[in-house]
Amino acid sequence: MESAVRRLLGFSCVSFGLATAVGWAVGGTAVDAQSGPLRVEVLVPASAGSQPIDGRMLLMLSTDPAAEPRFQISDGVKTQQVFGVDVDGLPPGKPAVFDAAVLGYPVASLDQVPPGTYTVQALLHRYETFRRAEGHTVKLPMDRGEGQQWNRAPGNLYSAPQKLAIDPKRGGTVRLVLDQVIPPIPDPPDTRYVKHVRIQSDLLTKFWGRPMFLGAHVLLPEGWDTHPQARYPLVINHGHFPYDFDGFRETPPDPGLKPEHSDRFNWPGYNVTEQEHAHQFFKDWTGPGFPRVLIIEIQHANPYYDDSYAVNSANLGPYGDAIVKELIPYIEKRFRGIGQGWARFMYGGSTGGWEAMGAQVFYPDEFNGAYIACPDPIDFRAYTTVNLYEDANAYDREGPWRTVARPGHRNYLGHVDTTVRDMNRLELVLGTHGRSGGQWDIWQAVYSPVGADGYPKPIWDKRTGVIDRDVANYWRDHYDLSYILRRDWAALGPKLRGKLHIYVGDMDNYYLNNAVYLVEEFLKTAKPAFEGEVDYGDRAEHCWNGDHTRPNATSRLRYHQMFAPKILDRLLKTAPAGADITSWRY
Repeated sequence: MESAVRRLLGFSCVSFGLATAVGWAVGGTAVDAQSGPLRVEVLVPASAGSQPIDGRMLLMLSTDPAAEPRFQISDGVKTQQVFGVDVDGLPPGKPAVFDAAVLGYPVASLDQVPPGTYTVQALLHRYETFRRAEGHTVKLPMDRGEGQQWNRAPGNLYSAPQKLAIDPKRGGTVRLVLDQVIPPIPDPPDTRYVKHVRIQSDLLTKFWGRPMFLGAHVLLPEGWDTHPQARYPLVINHGHFPYDFDGFRETPPDPGLKPEHSDRFNWPGYNVTEQEHAHQFFKDWTGPGFPRVLIIEIQHANPYYDDSYAVNSANLGPYGDAIVKELIPYIEKRFRGIGQGWARFMYGGSTGGWEAMGAQVFYPDEFNGAYIACPDPIDFRAYTTVNLYEDANAYDREGPWRTVARPGHRNYLGHVDTTVRDMNRLELVLGTHGRSGGQWDIWQAVYSPVGADGYPKPIWDKRTGVIDRDVANYWRDHYDLSYILRRDWAALGPKLRGKLHIYVGDMDNYYLNNAVYLVEEFLKTAKPAFEGEVDYGDRAEHCWNGDHTRPNATSRLRYHQMFAPKILDRLLKTAPAGADITSWRY
């Protein structure tokens, strides 16, 4: 659910070096005051190339000088303003136009912007054309190594931030030039312990009609190079797009690191804490007694999101099969994995929690356990605060005399800072047809059938919140993990015995605990018994992982240490007769 901290390299600006044109400022802004209603024209310069451009043009206004506006857009209360328009075959040299009819967030229209001085910036999130195997042609933003972040995607064009006085009542035309381009991201280097792999997936390439790749960061156990006869269990740490293996650091914290306060955890110097825990993991990993296993983090960013949810999907393609049948065997062969289901395990939180559970349910024989922390909704009767099967509207609870907005995010005291409507409005501004790269849009892309236009069929109307019951039923039958367990337990139960372990805070910020309660109701009475674990953290927020001894701020930095002993214990208890449980235990 929550976007993980994605530690990408810093980006520099690259200028096109424009020549001055009449009415346009070089690398800047021109304003024609009092010349009709307020409008903003954004120009893609001819020097950007001769080919027409497809994408989403974004205009941002900010009152906060602390960072560029492109880094200040969120669904929280501190968000700045953004407007968005599609550009389809826009010729370089012709501007995209923002006027009062263009939808914005959180202010809906340009003519509703309060008069004032703002930092103004525009950005073009570029799309490419895909001709998919099933016959549809769609335009989508391919990931370019950044993990589907529109504000950091290499090749995107943007304007330098500038101060500008704006008053809708006075009107005028503002002109911006996209004279900067985000440069490519270098690949992370291999080290003794961390190796990086990337393979072309035949399954995904066929689906998308162009080369598609899967990657992974592989953490090698201590002694891997000195024990050539050892073969190792495989552990997948599911989660959001990782630039490099996250949370593993061979050196102590940077001595000159400036402490940064975490608003989320109210934790001074949280960046220092993160480095301390990453180095501690290195010491634990290389020390005596830590299980000698392979741990991988998968790179499966795609045209809709920073990962695929690790299942097959009508809109994303066969990512589940590609990971299980192509990527995992490749890694196990290259790095001496045992290569059998009894020696494969998964854990993860949030999106990674859903992926761990989803992969275990859909591939029950390929994995021997899933440790599932704060999972995205695993029962669509509690799709955060929406019941997809009974509610008519996702945005409001409706009574005979009044309506109440459904909350989208809260803190441990229950204080709400955004609604389901606002979160979806932001995504609609960032991208139509489910192309925002946001959380609700990726759920829709993974779970929905393909619409007539080739894009995911909406689960609800983004503007009104009216739910499409036919789409909800499709979701239920194909991806509602709770429903699938109840429907198929006679066949799944024996294969999943002892494999499902679910942890969530009872004050999860995104209300994810509600779905876990519903799953637990079934699992407690399931026959055969599920023989797993469901546990709750008292007043714990997103993303609690079962650690009752530490605050959430630090327990979330210890997934590997938390689950490795549990994995080792289960592996030794369930390994088949004659299995290799010795070569890797040194």
